[in-house]
Amino acid sequence: MNDATASLKESVGRYGVWSAALHADSDPGRGRERAESVAELERLGFGAVWLGGNTSARDAAPLIEATERIVVGTSIQSVWEHRAPEAAAGFAELEVERPGRFLLGLGVSHGPRVEGYSRPYSTMVGYLDDLDKAGMRAGHRVLAALGPKMLDLSRDRAAGAIPYLVTPEHTAQARERLGEGPLLAPEFKVVLDSDPSRARATARAYLGRYLELPNYTRNFLNLGFTDADVADGGSDRLIDAVFAWGDENTIRARVDAFHAAGADHVALQLVEDDMTHLPREGWRKLASLLT
Repeated sequence: MNDATASLKESVGRYGVWSAALHADSDPGRGRERAESVAELERLGFGAVWLGGNTSARDAAPLIEATERIVVGTSIQSVWEHRAPEAAAGFAELEVERPGRFLLGLGVSHGPRVEGYSRPYSTMVGYLDDLDKAGMRAGHRVLAALGPKMLDLSRDRAAGAIPYLVTPEHTAQARERLGEGPLLAPEFKVVLDSDPSRARATARAYLGRYLELPNYTRNFLNLGFTDADVADGGSDRLIDAVFAWGDENTIRARVDAFHAAGADHVALQLVEDDMTHLPREGWRKLASLLT
């Protein structure tokens, strides 16, 4: 592990928060509330926040300005919608003003969401080439990697991987592929509810949109799930694998399983019936059960 990677792992710590509601476009009029929320997440001890959706340095900048140390990452910035020179310039501007505070998370998105989607791996390789040409070093970017080829790119041409919607079993496979050096920071969904029927209903309502995307369903099948598991919003087996729910000890154990499998950092996403607001009380509860 080189010094830069070790420093990155120390900066992001063991836990972070993933939230689409922190995306500036989610509600442009709530900028102050987003800044205050991230400042509180910093006080609660989280090492990083991950901006859900197709985000950029522009979205990260006001959150970085409102805080002192927390790392802000994109999860993810689509390589189809942001040109590499502009992404490199956005990073460079933040790096000059607040060094080490912004991490560019990149991904190839999904065929159903991108017009003209083709050859995603080659597109990512070309994008990384363009970032290199623009002067952005590999140590400041991470990739939303699921399969082996993209994990290899995360190891060889980035600081690591930020897999989304995965299990500890995937994390173990990813760690073996990456080796010990690169950052491995999977996202993991949490429902703060101990009632099985209610918690699974909340999870299933949210998971359904992702089961329409072949990158995720293919990954689940590769992990041993069946076609029946990924149908009709997801089986209980699948729900219980990709969401933590239950009492505090159960949720903590589920998060710990990712670290035991090789994760350096876990990006925790609170899932509730209403995903448009900033769940600050839920984040406080999450912080308390992780200490």
